[in-house]
Amino acid sequence: MKPARTVTHIEVPYTWSNVINGEWVAELLQARLDEWCPKLFGYHMLKLGGLSAELTSSHCNIQHQISVDKLSPKRTIVADALELPFIEKSFDACLLMHQLDYSIDPHRLLREIDRVMVDDGYLVLSGNNPLSLLGLRGLLPWNRHQAPWTGRMYLPFRINDWLRLLNYEVVYQETFAIVPTTRHLACAEWLEHVLSEPLSAVGSLYFIVARKRTCPLKPIKPTWKLRRQLAPLRINCCTQVEKTLPKSPPRS
Repeated sequence: MKPARTVTHIEVPYTWSNVINGEWVAELLQARLDEWCPKLFGYHMLKLGGLSAELTSSHCNIQHQISVDKLSPKRTIVADALELPFIEKSFDACLLMHQLDYSIDPHRLLREIDRVMVDDGYLVLSGNNPLSLLGLRGLLPWNRHQAPWTGRMYLPFRINDWLRLLNYEVVYQETFAIVPTTRHLACAEWLEHVLSEPLSAVGSLYFIVARKRTCPLKPIKPTWKLRRQLAPLRINCCTQVEKTLPKSPPRS
């Protein structure tokens, strides 16, 4: 397994139109995001990357939403994702749509998100599955210089391991788009419905919702309360009066 960190420059797409079938992928992700947005609560939401900024979250209960990117026209703050200009524990939720695939250091990116995330905050992320038809298309030489194959795809179980190391609990995970095509949508939907159960692991896209958990550094031991059993005590019944009485002489 190749290390996640790389020194090779990766061109990060800032809009879905720069990705092959990007609008189709955005539509699939938008449908799942609309389902989860009403379940998110808090005061501040962070949309990291231009692809995250283009997805709407109007159904979300979090009204204050900030988009961070360098080139996206829908950004609100220009900043580097690896060095976010926010204090610790600032956001209640974070959207990370297809950003790990284009990051030169995904471990550092997740740690930076964890730094600005509040306790019990939600992290919603997505990406491309290399073990799929979409991943196999990256082996073709004419696709290697086009997104999404310019990025690095990671298996969903590897993303779960990274989240588990940061003490995140995966509350929802789905792998979909087994047949990545934008033509003959009616036939593609029928195949998706038939193959969703036996071939769910080879879907082209994954969608993960994780929640940050906090555990105490020192476990609190339970205080066991033992019932006291009553036991008879041996008490000397000799009184002070008996000690002062004279002894009677012996009988003849």
